[in-house]
Amino acid sequence: MKNNFRTVLYLFYTLAFFNINSALAEINLIADVINVESSLNLDNMSSGKVLEKRQIIRSAVDSSDAGSLLNYFVGVDNISNAGSSGMPVIHGLADDRIKVRVDGMDLISGCASHSNSPFSYIDINNVKEIKVFAGITPVSMGGDSIGGTVIVNSKSPEYSESSEMITKGRFGTVYRSNNQSFGTNINAVMATDIVSIKYSGNYIDAKNYSSAANFKAGANVTGRGWIDGDIVGSSAYKISNHLLDFGLKEGSSELNFKVSLQHSPYQGLVNQRMDMTGNDSTSVNLKYTDKLTWGDIEARAYIESTDHAMNFGPNKKYWYSNNAAGNPMDSDGLNLGFTVKADINIDDDNILTLGSEFQRYRLDDLWAASGTGSMSPNTFININNGARDRYDVFGELTHLWQPDFLTSFGVRYGMVRMDAGEVHGYADVNTYSGMTNNQRNNSAAFNASERTKVNHNWDLTALSEYVISPTLTSELGFAIKNRSPNLYERYTWSTWTMAANMNNSYGDGNGYVGNINLSPETAHTISWSSDWHDYKRQEYQVKFNPYFTYINDYIDAVACSVVGKSCMSRSDGFSTLSLDNQSARIYGFDISGFKKLGYFKNFGDMKVSSSLAYVRGRNNNTHDNLYRIMPLNLKVALEQISGSWRNNLELVAAKRKVRVSSIRNEHQTPGYSLVNIASNYSYKSAQINFSLTNIFDRKYSEPLGGTYIGQGATMMTGVKNGTAVPGMGRSFNVGVLYNF
Repeated sequence: MKNNFRTVLYLFYTLAFFNINSALAEINLIADVINVESSLNLDNMSSGKVLEKRQIIRSAVDSSDAGSLLNYFVGVDNISNAGSSGMPVIHGLADDRIKVRVDGMDLISGCASHSNSPFSYIDINNVKEIKVFAGITPVSMGGDSIGGTVIVNSKSPEYSESSEMITKGRFGTVYRSNNQSFGTNINAVMATDIVSIKYSGNYIDAKNYSSAANFKAGANVTGRGWIDGDIVGSSAYKISNHLLDFGLKEGSSELNFKVSLQHSPYQGLVNQRMDMTGNDSTSVNLKYTDKLTWGDIEARAYIESTDHAMNFGPNKKYWYSNNAAGNPMDSDGLNLGFTVKADINIDDDNILTLGSEFQRYRLDDLWAASGTGSMSPNTFININNGARDRYDVFGELTHLWQPDFLTSFGVRYGMVRMDAGEVHGYADVNTYSGMTNNQRNNSAAFNASERTKVNHNWDLTALSEYVISPTLTSELGFAIKNRSPNLYERYTWSTWTMAANMNNSYGDGNGYVGNINLSPETAHTISWSSDWHDYKRQEYQVKFNPYFTYINDYIDAVACSVVGKSCMSRSDGFSTLSLDNQSARIYGFDISGFKKLGYFKNFGDMKVSSSLAYVRGRNNNTHDNLYRIMPLNLKVALEQISGSWRNNLELVAAKRKVRVSSIRNEHQTPGYSLVNIASNYSYKSAQINFSLTNIFDRKYSEPLGGTYIGQGATMMTGVKNGTAVPGMGRSFNVGVLYNF
C-alpha cells in the first residue's frame, strides 16, 4: 500500500512540475504584458469555485447526498453522516464551524446527532451551483463560523424571451447496485417573460451498503435478524423532497417565492447509537432583488420548521428490559431569518457592500418515557425551549486599485443571545436499581445556573488579488472569525452515560455533556495562493495554497472533571466527556492543476487533472491531535471527450491516518487507493450516465467516518469501540435523464 501511494504521489508531482515549468516558460515570454481584461472579482476569491453542470450530474449518479459535491473542491471533504446528510469539512474544521447556506437560508441541524444536516434539505439533482469559501470568507458571505462558507443554490426561475408561454422539464432515474438504491427525480417549468412556475421533486430508497470484504463477524440482532459480516448496518435511508418555485419579474426587479417540503421516514446512522426514524420539514423562502442606478439590492425572509424523531432502526436492538419500546427521542426546530444586502457602486473602482441579518432559532428536544424501567415515568427533557438568536450587521469595501490589483476589507458585528428553560430527567432520582444516573443532581444544578448567555463577536477580513502577469495570479488574505457554541454544546446537561451517549454529533461513539460557560471560538487565519495558468485559462493551471489558522477558545473534548462534572467510568472502550475552551492550530496546503493533453485521432480530446491536500491540527493545551483531520490525500483524473461521449478515469488515494485524537478514542485507518470510472453519453434530449466506483473492490475505512456502531444492542457495554466505519465496496451506478 505504501509503495502504491508513493507511486501515485510521484505521478502527481511529475504532472505538477511539468505544468509549473510550462507556466513559468510562458510567463518569461510575455511577462511585460498585463491582462487588463482579467475578471478580478471578490466572488472568485478564497476558493469560490463554481462546479460545472456535468460534475453535478455525475455526482448525482453516485450519491444522493448533496454534500458529496464537496469532493470536487481541494482541501474540502464530506463526512457521510447518513445517506443524504453529509457534513462539510474545510481545512480540518467541520460541521457547525462551517456556514452552510441553502438558497440563502442559514439552516441549523435540529438533532443531537446532526442527522438532518443542512445538505439533507436540497436534492442533489436540483443543485444549480455550489461555492466554497475556505477560511478567508468575505464578511458578506456569512458570519458565526470559523472554517468557511458553503453556498448551495437550487435552479433559478426561468422565463421566456417573449410573452408566449414556454413549458419544459426533465425526468431522471438512478440505480446503484451496491446498496440497491433506486431513485427518481423530475423538474417541470411553465413560464412567460413575467411569471415563472417550477416544480421539482425527488424520491430515493436505499438499502444498507456493503464493504468490499468482511470487516466484522456476522451477527444476529435480537429480534431483528441476521447481518452479514460485510454489511454496514444502519446505512439504509429513504427520503423525498418537493419544491415549488414561483418567480415574478418586471424590468430589473424580481420576486422569488419558494416552498419546500421534505419527508424522510428513515435514515440509518452507522456511527450513532440511534437512527433517524422520521424527519418532516417545511420551509418558505421569499427573495427580492433589483438592479438600481446606484447598485444592487437583495432582501430575503425565510422560515423553516422541522419535526424530527430518533429511535432504534432495523439493525439495532429495539426491546430492552422492562418492555421499553425503544428509546424515542423527538425534537422540534423553528428557524426564522431575515437578510438584506446592498452593493453600492461608489464609483468605477469602489463597491461598498452593506447588510444586516437576523436569525431566530428555537429547539425542543424531548425523550418520551419508554417501558417501566429507568426510562420512566416522565419525559426526559434534554433541551427545553432552547433559544439562539443572532443579530448581525456588516460592511465591506472592494477597491480596484489598478486593472490588475483588487482588495477587499470587511467588518461584521454579531450579537448571539442564547437561553434555555428548566429541565428534568425521566425521574427525579439519582439512582435506579442500584445504578447511579444523577438525574436529580444534574437537573437541579442546571436549573439553578445562569442560562442566559450573550456573545458580542467581531469578524474582520482583508483580501487581495494581484495579476502579476497574464499567466500568474496571486491572492493573500487574513481573517478573524468567530463562532458561538450551538445549543447542544452549551445546554445538554446529563452526565448519565445513557443520556450522554445520545448527545453526540461527532460519530465517535462517546457520550457528551454540554458546558453552559463556553466562550465563542475565535480563529485567526492567513492564507496565500498562487495560480499559474495559460493566457485563456484553458490549456493548463497549477494552483498552490498554503494556510495557517490559530484558534483561541477552541471548543474541544475534555474529561468531565476538567469542568467540574462527575461522569461515570466505562468499560466499553468509549468515554463520557464534556467540552471546554482551549486553543488549537491548524495548517496545511492544497495543490491542484490540470493540463490539456490535446486531440488524439480515434480518442478525441484528453485532459488530466489532479489535486493534493495536506492538513495538520493540534490542540495547544493538551498537545493532542484534533479530531477528524483528513490524512494526506490525492486525486488524479483523466478525462476524454469524443463526440457524444465523455469518459473519466479517476484515482483517489489517502495515506494511512496515524495522527488521531486520543481524548476521543479516534481510530487509526490504513492507507488506500481506489479507482473509479464514469461515462456520459448524450443523444438529442437524453443523457445516460454510467459509473463503476471502487472498481477493484478494495476494502478500506473512511478516515473521517468515525466509529462503527451500526448494529446490535448499541445502548449496552457489549458494543465495543474497535471498528472504524468501512467504505463502500464496488458499485455499478446508472442514471438516465430525459429533457422534454
